[in-house]
Amino acid sequence: MNRRQPVLFIGHGNPMNALSDNSFTKSLKKLSETIEKPKAVLVISAHWQTRGTSITLSDDPRQIYDFYGFPRELYNVVYQPKGKEELSNYIIETLKKEGIVVTGVDYWGLDHGSWAILTHIYPEGEIPVLQLSLDSGLDEDSHYELGRKLSFLRDMGVLVIGSGNIVHNLKEMGTATLSEPHSWAVEFDRYIAESISSGSHKDLIDYKKAGECAKLSLPTDEHYLPLLYVVAMQTPGEKTEFLYDEIHHSSLSMRCLKIG
Repeated sequence: MNRRQPVLFIGHGNPMNALSDNSFTKSLKKLSETIEKPKAVLVISAHWQTRGTSITLSDDPRQIYDFYGFPRELYNVVYQPKGKEELSNYIIETLKKEGIVVTGVDYWGLDHGSWAILTHIYPEGEIPVLQLSLDSGLDEDSHYELGRKLSFLRDMGVLVIGSGNIVHNLKEMGTATLSEPHSWAVEFDRYIAESISSGSHKDLIDYKKAGECAKLSLPTDEHYLPLLYVVAMQTPGEKTEFLYDEIHHSSLSMRCLKIG
């Protein structure tokens, strides 16, 4: 029997965190000490958007440096765990029975939404890693429902990680990591945190009701949507723990949480 895995949301922020030794990366390093070693990891990353839902289908997924203009040392970071094609096919077939089409692809691999955090959580790269894309044609309710249907993975010993940011506005970034946060960023981050703590999933799905602070915090929604997959996997009464909660560069919420 596999022990039921928790589910995580990681605010990944600046790709340079892959190289950093700071309070955020230290919190990631502690995670593997608190979680039983999973059979595999499935990452839902903000950085892979597709038409329709896709999943990586390769036992040797490539590492993708999906950014530009960063120091050469970042492009020298190597994180290349195995994939698990058998598991990808099982997910495809299981969701097919629910009437959900997921396409297995080998053109994608692990973008920095995956490897830049996993290099701290599982630095040896010994755990197989898959990625699931975000279907740009789905609304918030549909993303949430897909997350709910993926919750069977937890009982298979698969660690599901949503990787994004609750507040993500690159145009309003401060230069320093700990620049003073914008008031609207603090307001929205707290609103979402309170909704998570109270189990108000409807408020998380309808986050735009928060008003101007939501609009400023999320000019686009791809960094927020992985959170909906994560909270959808929560069972009634299941504990939520915030692992980290700072705002970096004034407009990037690095809030991380664990459910279960």
